[in-house]
Amino acid sequence: MVEANQNVVRTAGLTKIFRDFWLREKVTAVADLSLEIRPREVFGLLGPNGSGKSTTLKMILGLLFPTRGVISVFDKPPTHVRAKARIGFLPEESNLYAFLDARETLDFYGRLFHLPRKTRRHRIDMLLEMVGLGSVAYRRVGEYSKGMQRRIGLAQALINDPDLLILDEPTSGLDPLGTRQFKDLIRTLAQRGKTVILSSHLLADVEDVCDRVCILYGGRQRAEGDVNDLLARAHQTQITTDQLDEATIQAVRNLLAQHGRELLNVQAPRDRLESLFLRIVEEAQRQKLVTGGAVATGRVADFLTAGKGEGHEVIESLLAGREEPAPEPESAEAPAESKPKTDEQVLTRLVVGPDAEAPTPETPAEPPKPAQADHGVIDNLLSKDNDEGGPSA
Repeated sequence: MVEANQNVVRTAGLTKIFRDFWLREKVTAVADLSLEIRPREVFGLLGPNGSGKSTTLKMILGLLFPTRGVISVFDKPPTHVRAKARIGFLPEESNLYAFLDARETLDFYGRLFHLPRKTRRHRIDMLLEMVGLGSVAYRRVGEYSKGMQRRIGLAQALINDPDLLILDEPTSGLDPLGTRQFKDLIRTLAQRGKTVILSSHLLADVEDVCDRVCILYGGRQRAEGDVNDLLARAHQTQITTDQLDEATIQAVRNLLAQHGRELLNVQAPRDRLESLFLRIVEEAQRQKLVTGGAVATGRVADFLTAGKGEGHEVIESLLAGREEPAPEPESAEAPAESKPKTDEQVLTRLVVGPDAEAPTPETPAEPPKPAQADHGVIDNLLSKDNDEGGPSA
């Protein structure tokens, strides 16, 4: 569990320089980056292509080593196994096994965290319902659209109930409905105690879900702070009221002029295209129109809370040097009477004929007698040689 005063991620002077074969400086991807990401918040990393967002995420994950500077995750180095066990990661490209279906995919990642079979099945059911893939759970992942692969990618990132969730372009390939559901899910996870780091080019998505953002350019931090504080226009005031006629607007204009102010703009407020799209889709869903893709997401899985689950217990036991309990058997043993015939029984019937009685487990078969040559055939051959004047035996 993360303490309220404990930073989930902290960097100080973080720098990453990529060098060529002769160790000459080639690219400075990140330069002097200092961040403090707090518990239970959604933190956004923004910037154009090549600004250092993905490099920063890889250093937080321990996949890249910084050239200089300090970085800690849960007050530990990012390469520490206890820190890694508490992280869920959705990369920009899903890179899932195309020949597995959704259930097999989640079961595979659950096994990596040594989750018991009963726990895996319970979580898989909840996660598939949560991401809206329950109706296509047995379809191979390679047949999924990109948006559906992003959904199953999010489910695999949550299978270990992480305390820190890192999302790299999570809404890439999603339709507007899926994007809205994704954003609602991120906010719900933060309310349940998760910390989320979100990297995206879609500024509207970041604006909707993030508490704080950091804007990068050329690997350097250009702005950082609360979203509302960064976007607020402190030198202007906006008033929304019912529709006004021209006379009333002129009266307001005259009143502002008496106080040395000017009415800058008068227009009817516009709805967002996203809101219009969602209303149309929700109406189609109420009419129960059929769709072959992902459906509306379900409620957030109950196990996704900011606490330690089975995966953390395995890590702790491995580090402590204690022996793990024997894994739960995958399936009960079949009854004895339903077992197939042994290879010995099958071979016996083939050799001695179908009418012979095959040995049973209660009456073991006698050991086979050694094969003997047919001396009659040999004697006939020798007699024929003697008749023809050939050598005698």
